[in-house]
Amino acid sequence: MKNNELITLSDDFLTVGDTTTPNEKIMESQDCCVFYDEAQALRNINLEVGKKEVLSLIGPSGCGKSTFIRCLNRLNDTIDSAKVTGKITLEGQDIYNSDMDVVLLRARVGMVFQKPNPFPKSVYENVAYGPRIHGMSESKADMDEIVETSLLRAGLWDEVKDRLNTSGTALSGGQQQRLCIARAIAVRPDVILMDEPCSALDPIATDRIEDLISELKENYAIVIVTHSMSQASRVSQRAAYFHLGHLVETDATEKIFGDPDHELTQNYIKGRIG
Repeated sequence: MKNNELITLSDDFLTVGDTTTPNEKIMESQDCCVFYDEAQALRNINLEVGKKEVLSLIGPSGCGKSTFIRCLNRLNDTIDSAKVTGKITLEGQDIYNSDMDVVLLRARVGMVFQKPNPFPKSVYENVAYGPRIHGMSESKADMDEIVETSLLRAGLWDEVKDRLNTSGTALSGGQQQRLCIARAIAVRPDVILMDEPCSALDPIATDRIEDLISELKENYAIVIVTHSMSQASRVSQRAAYFHLGHLVETDATEKIFGDPDHELTQNYIKGRIG
């Protein structure tokens, strides 16, 4: 199949959805569609997110990976032209119901963005910000423990414990990204979303983040968007391939990269498209 033939296929050419089931799911997307005004960006996405696993979303630029990940904590709500249909649940609760507290949802389903975005506050206050808003500590000692524990889990404590009052923006790029991860886990989320978290980092910092992802999956469900197939193969247990707004197939990462079922996936893995 030639590259230019892929674009001319009809909207219903893909029927494969989530063909695997995680050991214990925490989130599920059912027939999720996203529209930006009249343009449809996602088409009937059916995908499960499992507890204590890393799910990588792969595919060419513009295929809908980041659009989908933003559906999982309703970040698309911030775009006036965006409309989301279908159903997405967190532990069985529809996150798009009118009674859903979006602030609480985004605490339970945290986001780490492509470019590190620490607040223009101290390292301490970056981590303490969320727990303070959500009333998670009753004393300074409680907050100190939350900050230290979060920085430890993010692999950053030893590097910043003597400069907690330093601005978060003064840290290196890799440290800033780990600070953002510490900020996300400080509010005790169930799911961590990562949208190309290493794309702006050097190889050493990338290795640190990948090691951290492998450690964090012992306590959190993680969904990562990545353009690096080698990264996806290193850190994820399941992989989902997106193409032109469709979910082509989902399977164990080893299966996706070794023996995918769909020709489109195979072409992407072998570098024929993308």
